[in-house]
Amino acid sequence: MKNILKYNFAFVALALFLTSCNSDDAVITNVSGTGNLVLEFDQSYGDNDLILSQANATSQGETLKISTIKYIVSNIVLTKADGTIFTYPKNQSYFIVDESKPSSHVIDLTDIPSGDYVKVKFGIGVDQQQFNLGADGQGNFLAEAQAADLLWSWSAGYKFLAFEGTFTSPIVTSDTSFMVHTGQTGTDYNYTEVTLDLPTKALVRPTITPDVHLIADVSKIIDGTNKIKLTDYNGMGMGAMIMSGAALPLVTANLNGMFHVDHVHND
Repeated sequence: MKNILKYNFAFVALALFLTSCNSDDAVITNVSGTGNLVLEFDQSYGDNDLILSQANATSQGETLKISTIKYIVSNIVLTKADGTIFTYPKNQSYFIVDESKPSSHVIDLTDIPSGDYVKVKFGIGVDQQQFNLGADGQGNFLAEAQAADLLWSWSAGYKFLAFEGTFTSPIVTSDTSFMVHTGQTGTDYNYTEVTLDLPTKALVRPTITPDVHLIADVSKIIDGTNKIKLTDYNGMGMGAMIMSGAALPLVTANLNGMFHVDHVHND
């Protein structure tokens, strides 16, 4: 009788073990359905958190006090570990990140196919194809951009990025305004795309919403690969203004080095 009980207990224990293993395998391998993913944009100046109106030095001997930094994030594309690409629906893929509005730093993406994602791509600005659809083709985003002061006019187009404040330099010794805006100028459209590898996989599941935490180093806008002195654009009593000309493609190229992924939370 004792032997029978012993064997019964062993059988039950083995059955529970196998059931547990099968359950774990199901959790690991079952990636069907859809889930959500969050892109969180945190602005910095170099290695420090960005604080608006605080003095920051550039490598060109100038000091900036930034009052405004906002930009359009668009055309989000996610890549899985197996190379499968998911393109977020384009008509839902236009967002405004504004440092002065913390709620805008978090972009909630919904209905994403479950999977292990390793790469994210997004645009800065509104791509020309979308703009060419005309005012009616912009949907609600046109009004949002206008309310955020990211629209020069419909004929002139969107401001893709607005970077503003005051600066001083060895030559410009009193606080002087600056404005750096990217967007369409003449034949230069100045839309750009950023592609970033994730340091750890973003595990999209019906029960898991990854948070991809990105850092946007705004110092790179004029102090990236291309070094731009605001002093060189100061004149006519209007402060330093970069909204067209040869400097604008240089600023646009700098935006590719402005972003990196700091970490991924799979909660």
